[in-house]
Amino acid sequence: MIQILGISGSLRAQSYNTALLRAAQAEAGTQVRLDIATLHGIPLYDADLEAREGLPAAVVALREQVMASDGLILATPEYNNGIPGVFKNAIDWLSRPAGDIPVVFGNRPVAVLGASAGGFGTVLAQNDWLPVLKTLGTRHYTGNRLLVARAGQVFDAQGELTDAGMRARLREFVAGFAAFVEGPRAG
Repeated sequence: MIQILGISGSLRAQSYNTALLRAAQAEAGTQVRLDIATLHGIPLYDADLEAREGLPAAVVALREQVMASDGLILATPEYNNGIPGVFKNAIDWLSRPAGDIPVVFGNRPVAVLGASAGGFGTVLAQNDWLPVLKTLGTRHYTGNRLLVARAGQVFDAQGELTDAGMRARLREFVAGFAAFVEGPRAG
């Protein structure tokens, strides 16, 4: 069984990115377990807070989920043509202390997907993740790209993915990423 952790980069209760991860969970198949994490409770990064109190409990909990996973899916919104601040902030916390970057992220398979109400999906935010993922030493999945544009037209009011074509693309994305994660494990 391949253990994947999907992290939603939005705090919104009706987040399209959290809904996208729920849909991915439904499409994961029997050989993949996809858990979903959110960023709720993670404070703004503050080196003084870290020095005084260590890692906050919400960061420790997310870090444990990351380390227990075989791979990560980052479901990124796009705010002002870039990575949402809350998402980058969480990754910054997870990379602390600096010496632990290889432990948490080193060679960990990571895929990025995203949903947006806009017409271009999350193409710019996904591109902005590339130097961050390289710096963290992850193994970035480049098998295919999943951008959900005009998300209000593919999700219903309850956050269910209603577009059959997008559901098929999501199923293909999850299967491709799972094979990417499994690749080195099999050898």
